[in-house]
Amino acid sequence: MAKIVVSENVSLDGVVQDPTGEEGFRHGGWFGRLGDRDRAEWAEVEAAEAMGTDALLLGRRSYEWFAARWPSRSGAWADRLNSLPKYVVSSTLEDPAWNNTTVLEGEVVSGVSKLKQELDGDIVVYASSRLVRTLMDHDLVDEVRLMVHPVVLGAGDRLFGGAGDMKRLRLLGTRTVGDGLAHLTYEIVR
Repeated sequence: MAKIVVSENVSLDGVVQDPTGEEGFRHGGWFGRLGDRDRAEWAEVEAAEAMGTDALLLGRRSYEWFAARWPSRSGAWADRLNSLPKYVVSSTLEDPAWNNTTVLEGEVVSGVSKLKQELDGDIVVYASSRLVRTLMDHDLVDEVRLMVHPVVLGAGDRLFGGAGDMKRLRLLGTRTVGDGLAHLTYEIVR
């Protein structure tokens, strides 16, 4: 059985909204404020995670963001992301262009539950905050990996904002990345 792993970049106050500044959010672009060392070490952590991933699970908007960027890139990290099986939760995406993509149509919870049963290894969810909330609400997430950026935005869409029931998590690991990032890994306690 596969393990669903949520992997997110978040501000110190938990905001995930518009990290690249493309959505028009007044605090958007917070990800771009990384220093060179932070960015380089962040990339090392993310590339290593991709190498250990068996599949990606994305919401439609996040899928479209990644699909517009990664197919044209080269190198080991890009090759890995481009070759991974990708599953997209969407009722509107009809003809995905990024190779190895399958659209999960129908009810999200049953589709992802079935996917967990059919696959082995880690299924990593990047971005996709609405999907993450749904998966958390239905106890489908097994692990959460947060790359915490040293900025407090004070407003914006938070990763666990509006979440349903309380969830207990157990800390598995922490590490400093670069000069200012913290990488936190938690498992869901059931």
